[in-house]
Amino acid sequence: MSTAARKIRLLMLLRRNGVTDVHVLRALELIPREAFVPGPFQDQAYEDTALPIGHGQTISQPLVVGLMSQALEITDRMKVLEVGTGSGYQAAILSKLARRVYTVERHRPLLQEAEARFHQLRLHNITARLADGMKGWPEAAPFERILVTAGGGAEPPPDLLAQLAPGGVMVIPLGADRRGQSVVRFRRTDTGIDREELWPVRFVPLLPDIAGEPARASGG
Repeated sequence: MSTAARKIRLLMLLRRNGVTDVHVLRALELIPREAFVPGPFQDQAYEDTALPIGHGQTISQPLVVGLMSQALEITDRMKVLEVGTGSGYQAAILSKLARRVYTVERHRPLLQEAEARFHQLRLHNITARLADGMKGWPEAAPFERILVTAGGGAEPPPDLLAQLAPGGVMVIPLGADRRGQSVVRFRRTDTGIDREELWPVRFVPLLPDIAGEPARASGG
């Protein structure tokens, strides 16, 4: 089966399983997932499965990417923060939906590989940096949308909620452990923060600091 045929088959599967936003489906069609999948797994690039990318991380299952992107309710005028660049695949999808994407990764090799992919694919509206994702990106805040692609524990990091613009939406997996995680959508309203549980998932944990480097004192 050709790559194009496998991609069409995957898109049809995603649509049957709840990814109905035409803009999200178009982004999934435009971004070549094979560009983000390591060589040994190229034959699985258009299977609906998560795949290892090294450093204990994975490129997410396409259905999860589609549903989380859809849950953000993005328009092309919005500025989005993604926490957990990983392979760069989710950021690439967001780049087709939003005005500008800021993405944070704690593993230096993954960040460098993702930036090379963004350059190769000419995705010029993505800005990436090595940082502690739990602290967000204060200099670029506030964000109309925030997407976290790692499990955030029982509650979302307070720094991320603080960087959410009025009317903004944050989508994040939460749960005391990987077996009890759910994707949760937070919405900042005039009266506070609304919380809505969406569906169960399993994500690697959201961790502080930069991997392999000593923790910095706060404010550094």
